[in-house]
Amino acid sequence: MPMMGPSLTGRRRGRKPGTTLSEINVVPLVDVMLVLLVVFMIAAPMLQRGIEVNLPQATRSEELSTEQLYIDLPLTFREDGQVFIDLEPIGIDVLAERVNQMMLTRTDRQVYLRGDGDVSLQELMSVLDRLKEGGVEDVGIVSEPVVQ
Repeated sequence: MPMMGPSLTGRRRGRKPGTTLSEINVVPLVDVMLVLLVVFMIAAPMLQRGIEVNLPQATRSEELSTEQLYIDLPLTFREDGQVFIDLEPIGIDVLAERVNQMMLTRTDRQVYLRGDGDVSLQELMSVLDRLKEGGVEDVGIVSEPVVQ
């Protein structure tokens, strides 16, 4: 029999021409999904931080149970003149307008003010005046119970 080269024998290297790779390797996909799950589990609590306010303490403070409108008065109010309504910074000069707009759709005209314990009385009174200009009838000052 004559010697034939590898190309003439009819055998080819590699896959057969009619077969395709129909299986997907899911191990790398699962690895990536687990890494993303861990990243989001760590990052989610960090994204849910609110405004840092050190509430004053009172012996007769009570828990508020219903959905109320809270206005936060942080210690940085002295520098920037901003209060926060639902984590949205509002300048003191437009506070009356914004509160007036919010009071149009509400049945109760009560607002709860969460002020930092180190805010001066004059700063607190300026915010209270703007709230009254905006149509707020009752302003509650939020405190936390004294820890003994």
